[in-house]
Amino acid sequence: MFHDDETVASSLKPEAIIPGADLSALSLSDLAERRVLLETEIQRIDAITEKKRAGLSAADAVFKI
Repeated sequence: MFHDDETVASSLKPEAIIPGADLSALSLSDLAERRVLLETEIQRIDAITEKKRAGLSAADAVFKI
């Protein structure tokens, strides 16, 4: 199955955050909400990253000779 830009764009939620998008039309409250969403996503990424690092460290410890 092939994906093109139109397919990807149409599958996004209307409120989806697209990096590099023009922010000038957003109100101050919209910008604040967007910032909260991004900070929440960063925290989620950090948590998963830490979990994966812990798993990798555990695997390294088991297979270390």
